[in-house]
Parts: sequence; C-alpha cells; structure tokens
Amino acid sequence: MEVGVSLQRAIELTSQLTLAREDETIPLIMASGRTLFEDLRSMVDDPRFDNSAMDGWAVREADCKELGAILRIVGTSQAGSEEIPTVDAGEACRIMTGAPVPQGADAIVMVEDSTVVGDKVTIDGPARPGFIRWKGENLTRDTVALRAGTVLTPASVSLAATMGHANIRVVRKPNIAVIGVGDELTPPGEPLSESSIYESNTFGLSSLVERMGGTPRRLDLIRDSMDRLRETLDEAAASCDAILTSGGVSMGEWDMVRRIMEEEGDIRFWKVMIRPGGPPLFGSWRGKPIFGLPGNPVSSHIVFTVLVAPWMSSSMGSEDGTRPRLANRVRVEMEESLKGAPGKLCMRRISIRQEGDKLLGSTRTHQGSGNIHSMVAHNGLSLLPPDSDCQEGDTIDALWLI
Repeated sequence: MEVGVSLQRAIELTSQLTLAREDETIPLIMASGRTLFEDLRSMVDDPRFDNSAMDGWAVREADCKELGAILRIVGTSQAGSEEIPTVDAGEACRIMTGAPVPQGADAIVMVEDSTVVGDKVTIDGPARPGFIRWKGENLTRDTVALRAGTVLTPASVSLAATMGHANIRVVRKPNIAVIGVGDELTPPGEPLSESSIYESNTFGLSSLVERMGGTPRRLDLIRDSMDRLRETLDEAAASCDAILTSGGVSMGEWDMVRRIMEEEGDIRFWKVMIRPGGPPLFGSWRGKPIFGLPGNPVSSHIVFTVLVAPWMSSSMGSEDGTRPRLANRVRVEMEESLKGAPGKLCMRRISIRQEGDKLLGSTRTHQGSGNIHSMVAHNGLSLLPPDSDCQEGDTIDALWLI
C-alpha cells in the first residue's frame, strides 16, 4: 500500500485495476451518450447517388457559358424519383434538393437564377458543379466512420443511422454500488435526532455515476458495524462491477472502511496529496475495485471528479476526444487572492465567467469541505500547485465544471 500519493500517481494506480468491459446490443434510438464497443462501418455510400444541393436546374455546364442561354425543359427530378430524364445538349431538367442528378448533367443552376417561359428556361446565373453532391463524397461503403470507444453524440447517432445501422454494440453500463457509512447519518425524510444529520453523499455520488455512464445501486447505510459493513461489501462485490463508499476512510477509531480494508481487503493507496479530499483509498474487495471516498460532501464530489470519473472513462474504453468528463481544464485570471495548501494540490471552489477573450475567477462562499452549497454556488475548482498561493490578477490552471 502506498500512502500519501500525488493525484497523478493515484490515477496511475487506479489504472491497474479497471472495470470489466462487456458489451450489449441496443436500438440506435437508445444510443445517445453510450460508448461504442466496436468500430462502426458504413453499410452504404454517402451520398448513395449524385444529387442536387439546391432547388434549380440540372444542366450541362458547357451549355451555360454565357448568361441568357435558353434551354429546353425535359422533365423533373424529385427526391425519391424512380424515373429520371436524361439531359442532352441544349436541355435542362428541373431538380429538387436531394434529388438524383440526371445522366448527362454536370452542374446545377439555382432556381432564382432562371426564368421560365413555356417549355424553355433562360439561364440568368452560373452553372455550378459544386452544387452537386457526388456519390460517396462523404463516405464509401465499408468505411470505418465511428471508432470503438466513441461516446455517441446526437450527431454521431445520426451518422450511424446514415450508415444504415438500426442496432449497435455498445459498452454495457457498469453497475456501481454506492454505500454511505456513518452512525450520525439519517436518510432524508426521516426524523433527526439531536446528533444526527441527513445523509446526502450517496445521492450526489449516484448522480455522478449516472453522469459518467454508469448505473448506480445505492445500498443501505452502514451505522458503525463492522459485521454489517462486511456483509454489504460482500453483497456489492457479488452483484456490482465496482464499489464506492462514502465516509469511514480517515484515521479515527470508527473509520471502518479503512480498518476493514487494511485487515481483509487489498489497498493500493491511501491518502492523496490534495485539499480538500485528502483521505481516499483505492483497492479491491473480493476482486472488485473499490474507492473509499471521504465523508465530507465537497471532498467526496471533488475526489469523484478528479479520480473516479477519469477511471470510469478509461475503463469503458472511451477515446480521449469524446471521453465523458465532469470538467474541462482551463486558464483563469483570478479577481482575488487564493491561499494554497502546504504540500498539496489545492482545489478551492471558484466561479468562472467569460469576459471578452479571457476567463475570470472569483469566490462566493466559504470553502469548508462540509459546505456542499459551495459546489452549487461555484462552477470551477482551482488547481493551485503544492506550496503556492494565488494573488489577485494571477492566471492559474482550473477545472471548469460541466
């Protein structure tokens, strides 16, 4: 077990124990936000045939070298047309957007650049070959257009449909157990004793799991019983792909998650040199990955954002360019000073806004790790290196929360 590791080292250690990556086939209509399990090849050429990008006239460019050319109208090509006229010298075919280009035509004249009298059309504007969408210019049959690991956006779902796929293989959503630990915790809606508080972390963590493409499974709260904790961890390991606990990982006598993992589990690291969120642990329980997150609400959210979220993305095979994430790294000019942390990466909550061509940052509430409201009032986290402070006007690295 490594103790007191950097955030980068923690990420390296988590990569040694990843989620099992399994696949399932789903209807395309359900695919938005899912991760492709395999490369997706086009089943067709796109476009499937030469077609017009404009309403107008399909013509021979050579017939329209001079404005005022008069051509004989030979018919109409509409989208979905089965019988398309042929265009010979001195002829034009009326054509609609998306309709097949007639044989013999090699350019399109826009409808607004023409005048029709009887069965003749006068060409008042240029004939443009560039207004023809040529067969296969976007994709050719059997081209890999979406790679395994792509997180499907609305545009990529549309592309998959264009390629002819009604069903696709995606990475199965991992089932993540979420367990709250602490004798003082009471579920929302139940009466509070003088010494109890409402439990909130499992609700927030479950939402974060969903944001990252997983399926959370909230298990019963553990109120300082080692036997009950063991039973719950065993149940989670048997039924889920990974385990998140909240609370019980610090140095106190009643920090049961740390104790049971030391005695019966496999710990890869304990404590990360960050503030807030310093005491998390990572390892395995009965062969399943387990993250022991801090009990303070802000700490648990931040550790999930910077450690669990990238681990989930990487485990699911997501490509860097489309990988789901909870924040973007940016540069921010601070409007006030920030105090860093001795020996630790300091992630203070900041509010980021854009003004002109730069991003500005400020703080709005106190920074206590128990103040979950600070995660609502702000939309970013500072990334102050260990042993460094920030002065008003300094530009710093930050995470802009999505």
